[in-house]
Amino acid sequence: MKKRVILVGHGASGKDHARKILQKVLRMPYQVSYTTRPPREGEEDGKDYFFISEEQFNKMAASDQWYEYVTFNGWHYGTTKEQFYTDGSVFIMTPTGLSHLTPKDRADSLVFFFNIDEEIRRERMSQRVGNADSVERRLEADRKDFHNFTDWDEQIKNPGFELADVAHSIRKNVVIPIETFFNA
Repeated sequence: MKKRVILVGHGASGKDHARKILQKVLRMPYQVSYTTRPPREGEEDGKDYFFISEEQFNKMAASDQWYEYVTFNGWHYGTTKEQFYTDGSVFIMTPTGLSHLTPKDRADSLVFFFNIDEEIRRERMSQRVGNADSVERRLEADRKDFHNFTDWDEQIKNPGFELADVAHSIRKNVVIPIETFFNA
C-alpha cells in the first residue's frame, strides 16, 4: 500500500483543484510546500504555500530540513522531511522534485500526472490575476521540465476531471483510515 499521494502536472493543469478535492472530500491532509516566490492574488501564507525569503530557505537547507527542493523559474520550492513522512498526505511536486525521492519512498507514493492540453492551460493561466510569471515563460519552463516525463502511476488527461477520476485509485492504493471513506 502507498503512504502518500503526489500530484504532478504542468502549470494550470488542475493539481491545486485536485488537492482541494482530496482535502475536502477524502479529508487527506495537504502538506503545504515552501516557496520563495511572491504570492499570487488570493493565495494565503500557510494555506497555499509557506512564503519565505531566500535567506530562510537557505537556512533550512543548511540545517538539513528539506526532503526535496527545486528551483523552478528562479523561485525555490521545497518539502520538509517532517512533512514528507506524514502518512496519508497529499503533495504537489515537479518532475525534478519527484526525482529526488529515494527508490523506497517513490515505491510508497501514488503519483498522478495531470497531462492537460497546452491550449487549455494557456487559457487558464491567462485568466489568473497576479501571476508571478508570464504565461509564455511558464509554458516554456513546463515544456523543458516535463520533457520525457514518465514517472507516474495514474494519468489524468480530462480537463474537467472530478473526484471519481482520482478516488478509485487512491482508495485501492493508499493507506488512509477506513472511516475517511465512510464520511466521503
